[in-house]
Amino acid sequence: MRTIDVAEITKNIKEMCIEANHFLTKDMDQAMCRATEEEKSPLGKQILCQLQDNLKIAGEDMIPICQDTGMAVIFIEIGQDVHFVNGVLEDAINEGVRQGYVDGYLRKSVVKDPLIRENTKDNTPAIIHYEMVPGEQVKITIAPKGFGSENMSRIFMLKPADGIEGVKNAILTAVKDAGPNACPPMVVGVGIGGTFEKCALMSKKALTRPIDKRSEIPYVKELEEEMLEQINKTGIGPGGLGGTTTALAVNINTYPTHIAGLPVAINICCHVNRHSVRIL
Repeated sequence: MRTIDVAEITKNIKEMCIEANHFLTKDMDQAMCRATEEEKSPLGKQILCQLQDNLKIAGEDMIPICQDTGMAVIFIEIGQDVHFVNGVLEDAINEGVRQGYVDGYLRKSVVKDPLIRENTKDNTPAIIHYEMVPGEQVKITIAPKGFGSENMSRIFMLKPADGIEGVKNAILTAVKDAGPNACPPMVVGVGIGGTFEKCALMSKKALTRPIDKRSEIPYVKELEEEMLEQINKTGIGPGGLGGTTTALAVNINTYPTHIAGLPVAINICCHVNRHSVRIL
């Protein structure tokens, strides 16, 4: 049994909120550089160069890479041999988010009630997803999610007979409907299977997978590659102003489902597909 003080969770969450909002992960940074080099449209290349300049300034001057510093989405995998002490884990996570957004001077975008709309002034509460796993480590993934792209999310409750062609059509429909509103070049997270809520969760978590790593399931890997090619043929392009780079990656997660259903969720993220991962 390993004991972890929840203060350690708060400290790391605070640092990760600030880190994720100022720096892209290495895989995202490399993908942006590659896209800038390979973009065929002169205007598209210009937009990508401007985005690269923005990333450079953000890192050097510690300015958020996007004005929408997102709602904090946290995936926490807890080893079953871990015991937390000196507080409640969920309180510690939210305290880390509060400190990160207040002390890091990040925009506070969370409202206490979805209809009354009073700002909480510290970007809490976070959206927290817990998972129990073997061992005595804790893996924290924080993904600040801006709502320009979040609002473009879709769920399709397909019929089993729709099959893989129905899935492809759902993905392309979501991307085309999003158009420039998701701030392309985008990363497309897809969840296939499970239930209504499970496929949505899978699509969100898919966005945190390194975009240079394809699925280990052969047909899913092929689907990821095909969908990326088809999305980039839409011509939406960087900033929605036309070009050959509409998406940087398509990440797909799957899960068993009911004989009567084929749920598909598409969660799109903008070119600042922010996330930070730590293992404690």
